[in-house]
Amino acid sequence: MPLLPILQYPDERLKQVSQPVEHFDDELRAFIADLEQTMRAGPGGVGIAAPQVGRFQRIAIVDVSSKPNIEHHGRLILINPEITEWDGMKIGREGCMSVPDYTGNVIRAEKIRITARDEFGTSQSYDMHGYEARAVQHEVDHLDGLLFLDRLVSRRNDLFQRKVYK
Repeated sequence: MPLLPILQYPDERLKQVSQPVEHFDDELRAFIADLEQTMRAGPGGVGIAAPQVGRFQRIAIVDVSSKPNIEHHGRLILINPEITEWDGMKIGREGCMSVPDYTGNVIRAEKIRITARDEFGTSQSYDMHGYEARAVQHEVDHLDGLLFLDRLVSRRNDLFQRKVYK
């Protein structure tokens, strides 16, 4: 399973809206395996979306289980995800593998309900809150051609140079 090259800002392809997945087959599952390996190879990565590696389909992976004391649903494969409900708003710091040198303060819903299909095409529904909900919203934005940079509270005061990972 090869690591996939990650598109980085300001690559214009990151602004492209992704298309729904229509075929749930072995090729899709092989791509998801490569996408997941790419996510796990990055420092602190808890999510990745297919457009970040140049595949413009509505596929995202989120797994916040490595973070301590966070309620979560484990490893989530989200295909054709739709956020159907949201509640509350909260500012939080976000980073992104496609914007490796910066983090920023972004307003996101505190609670969401999301429907999606898994890698076999089975419909799933999740209620989530906090960090997991933030991570899912971040990845869904990628599918719509948005980066966290597009949602900064203030471009002047809420964009920060990223700390160096060791």
